[in-house]
Amino acid sequence: DTTASRLRLAGLCFLLQILTIILFAVFVRYSPESGSGSCSQQLNCSWKNQDLGFQHPRFRHVHLQALLGFGLLVAFLGRYGPGSVATSILVVAFAIQWAVLIQGFLYFFLNGKIYVGAQSMVSADFCSAALLISSGALLGRVNPVQMLLLTLLGVTLFSINEYVLLSLMGISDSGGSLTVHTFGAYFGLMVSRILHQPRMDKRKEQQDTGHQPDAFAVLGTIYLWIFWPSFASAATVRNNAEPWAVLNTYFSLAASTLAAFVLSPLLYEESTLRMVQIQDATLAGAAVMGMAGEMLVTPFGALIAGFLAGLIPPLGFRFLTPVLRSRLKTQDTCGVHNVHGLPGMLGALLGTLLTALATADAYGGRLELVFPLVAQGSRTATDQALCQLSALPVTLLLASLGGCLTGAVLKIKGLRTPRDTRHLENPGLREV
Repeated sequence: DTTASRLRLAGLCFLLQILTIILFAVFVRYSPESGSGSCSQQLNCSWKNQDLGFQHPRFRHVHLQALLGFGLLVAFLGRYGPGSVATSILVVAFAIQWAVLIQGFLYFFLNGKIYVGAQSMVSADFCSAALLISSGALLGRVNPVQMLLLTLLGVTLFSINEYVLLSLMGISDSGGSLTVHTFGAYFGLMVSRILHQPRMDKRKEQQDTGHQPDAFAVLGTIYLWIFWPSFASAATVRNNAEPWAVLNTYFSLAASTLAAFVLSPLLYEESTLRMVQIQDATLAGAAVMGMAGEMLVTPFGALIAGFLAGLIPPLGFRFLTPVLRSRLKTQDTCGVHNVHGLPGMLGALLGTLLTALATADAYGGRLELVFPLVAQGSRTATDQALCQLSALPVTLLLASLGGCLTGAVLKIKGLRTPRDTRHLENPGLREV
């Protein structure tokens, strides 16, 4: 049966690659050199108009974060570590191609062609980041073929959710508290719930981190510290708005790390803190600043938000994860609910509060960049805050419905890995 599954993977990769090549040949072109202006005038772009000349180093940082950061963040799992890194690279490789197409049709489509530039690549990387978060809930229980199908459907659903939020509802979420973290986490959790197999539950496969040094987690966390501020600010506006997102993210990361050192010794009996616990707190600190990063959080506000977010993962793993597993029958291999889902929701609530308090006096010329509809007078700050708040249930609804649909597809009989427990470890991707 392993031969059949290997051939299935090879065939699906071949088909998907040929399909994307044909679609690229028909639709995708590079945007003209003066393309930075074309976004605002002719194309329906939720990504704000910016000088693409600045974009390349930032694009590199976002890309490094998507590949190295997220790839290494899942490698701490003793049983699935090496295979999960290979799967992450597979997801990124396909997600970027597919996202350029799907997002291109929504944002960068003009005269029958999709015009790509650095900005469309940044948004494709954001999309692949959301898919990597989703895959964190499923590692070890889906095979590469299922992961590819998850990517195919997930990218499409992510893009629809993002389009509804950014273009139709006009919300501000440049670092992806809702679009990346919350959507990615709950989409993955819902797929995990649909794929639940009662017999597997008896094996204690969760949090199997004991067989391997935490070197991968150390590297992943360091990459996160280096590149996440760029990731969080990659879609923010130019001029002098960028440092806010970068600085707020740094403050948040610092405070969330300290929060891990506050709670973990109280909740766990281990004398030394596991690197994975610091990694989780750091991720939570990054997730909470996704929406609020470019807003006027103030430095002490960023520290408070980061500290609160850093308290969520240790509490979540201690009290919520067992409930998810036993009562809700949802396995969550990497704990994305505690690390991305809840901090992302906290970030959305923080963003809503800050939006309600936004005034022209406090923001000055920045108001037009962060809240264009408020600056133009077509919305009051309160209206904008209500839109930001209502984006949370919209995201949860789309993630849940999309996860149910995707889970149903992945449950098709021919796709599932045989119930032999060894196959949980994806032997095909074990050696890297």
